[in-house]
Amino acid sequence: MFTGIIEARGTLSALVNKGTDISVTINSGKLDLSDVKLGDSIATNGVCLTVVGLTEQGYTADLSLETLKRTAFVDYQVGQAVNLEKAMLPTTRFGGHMVSGHVDAVGEIVERQQVGRAIEFWVAVPDELSKYLAEKGSVAVDGISLTINAVRDSAFKLTIVPHTASETTIESFQVGHKVNVEVDVIARYLERLMFGQKAASTSSSLTMGLLAKSGFLG
Repeated sequence: MFTGIIEARGTLSALVNKGTDISVTINSGKLDLSDVKLGDSIATNGVCLTVVGLTEQGYTADLSLETLKRTAFVDYQVGQAVNLEKAMLPTTRFGGHMVSGHVDAVGEIVERQQVGRAIEFWVAVPDELSKYLAEKGSVAVDGISLTINAVRDSAFKLTIVPHTASETTIESFQVGHKVNVEVDVIARYLERLMFGQKAASTSSSLTMGLLAKSGFLG
């Protein structure tokens, strides 16, 4: 489990095709790996990766075909900058929100605008994720815990303050850039709970009608 508060920016220094999956090596930059051991988890651009090797400058991890299919990693090249966060401890200050590192979909930056010292982004996601987006709710974008400031169809707006921009990769995002998006896990569990025992036998998803029936809409 992670908080979405980025600890360092790293770089993808090697990418090796293993036939059925790939191995990546990450230069971890200023991230302190002194307490990291094999088997630990590090969120890498929002993807929970298991450390399978430690190097002088970082760590190696394996990515399955499933991970490649569901994340923007499929398009990454050596030199790609990535956001890094070690798994949280019981004593960690909870500055962001609950982030699992299990990416829901790949989103795309569709608008970028400078507003004073801040940068506003609109991020488009697949239609099936729009039901999990709420104004002033939380979302993880490339592993960064962010607040949704507006929702428009299947897109949401982010307002990035200078500190967040300088400490993460988000400052370099341009229109067309692909990002890993993880919706708030609480919204997913809420949907499942509302179906009750029907959850095991239905493929339906959360609807406005179901919300009204359950008393969530006036």
